[in-house]
Parts: sequence; structure tokens; C-alpha cells
Amino acid sequence: MPAEPRITLASDGYPMIGGALAAAAVAFVGAMLAGGWLSTALGVVAALGFVAALFLVNFFRDPRRETPREPGLVVSPADGRVIAVEEADDTPRFVAGPAAKICIFMSPLNVHVNRSPIDGDVVAVHYHPGEFFAAFSDKASLDNEQNAIVMRSGEGREIAFIQIAGFLARRIVCRVTPGQRCARGERVGMIKLGSRVDVYIPGRVALRVKPGQNVTAGETVLGVLS
Repeated sequence: MPAEPRITLASDGYPMIGGALAAAAVAFVGAMLAGGWLSTALGVVAALGFVAALFLVNFFRDPRRETPREPGLVVSPADGRVIAVEEADDTPRFVAGPAAKICIFMSPLNVHVNRSPIDGDVVAVHYHPGEFFAAFSDKASLDNEQNAIVMRSGEGREIAFIQIAGFLARRIVCRVTPGQRCARGERVGMIKLGSRVDVYIPGRVALRVKPGQNVTAGETVLGVLS
């Protein structure tokens, strides 16, 4: 089996990148054919279109990741910066019992492909429409549009990770369904244009991250189940 390319593009990005390039090309040709102020205006549109295409290529990049395979690890489902590590309520959403909660903020410059944090089965997927507050705000966890994925490991441990739309993000992509088995680090979806992922880990876990730390999806260990 051929090796996976080191950097690919998420398939969701092709229509947007193609649209930006097409608009830029049309504007460029129009600038060459027109004259005066119209040529200048179309030249600006063409330049903006090419810049937008470059931004989208960067946004939809999907690098290869080397996922650690040691048993019991929970890896980050998202690239970004840890903005909170805390104990959730006694009855956190989607999982039973007290749980550690890790919040990861994804800026528009981060890779936005989400990955499975554990080896296990998808138990449930809960989509909730909502608002579009800034992803780093406390209100985002409860009020923003979101999609929760609950997984169960082979040892019976359940965790949940929630894809949360942000101020710019207007579409959550989830590619897994209940009953599907996922490998740790496997791609499960993405969130477009700046967002957040909250991870709930109930039971005993030795956390390995702290607020302010940058994490990488599929590679950074959030904690070790015990």
C-alpha cells in the first residue's frame, strides 16, 4: 500500500478553492481586456481571489500524522490551543459521572480536520443547532451550534468530544455514525473557519496537558486512562 502523502487537502475544500481560483481567473482575463478604471477594479478582484485561494489551501490542508499506539492514550481530536482544563459538573453532558473537561480553541490558521481520540466504537452522535458566539467564550460550550460524538473503548470506557461552531465557522462536518469503529487518530470530520472542540473524559485519567498549550490532532496525548 503506498504511503500517505505528507500533506493533502481535505475534500471539503476543493469546491471553495476551485471557486476562488475561477473567480480570480475570470477577473484577471477581464482586466486584460478592459481599460481604465474597470481594468483596475477587475485586477483588484483577481488579486483578492488568488489571495482567498491561498488562504483556503492553507485552511483545508490535511497533514499526515504519526499517532502514538500505546494502550490507554487519549489523543487530541483537534489542532489548536488548550483554553481550559477543568472538572466538569457531576453530570456532564453525553457521558456519565464526573469527568475531566479539556477545551481546545482552533483559530482560522489551524488545521481543522478532526480525528478520533481513542480506538473504539461510536456510541452516539448528537447534533444541536445553535448560535455562533466566539468559540473561546464560555457561552460557546452550551449555546453554539455543535455536534457531539460519544465513543466507547474496547475496555468499556466512554469519552465524548464536541465539535463546536464559532463566530466564523458556519458548518460542522461529521463523517462517523453510531456503530462505526474508529482507530485512534482516524479522521472523523472537520469544522470550517475557526471553532472549538471540547473533550470529556470520565473516570480516572492522568492528564498530560494544561491551559495555554498547543496541541496537534492525532498526536498530542491529552491523558492516559487508568
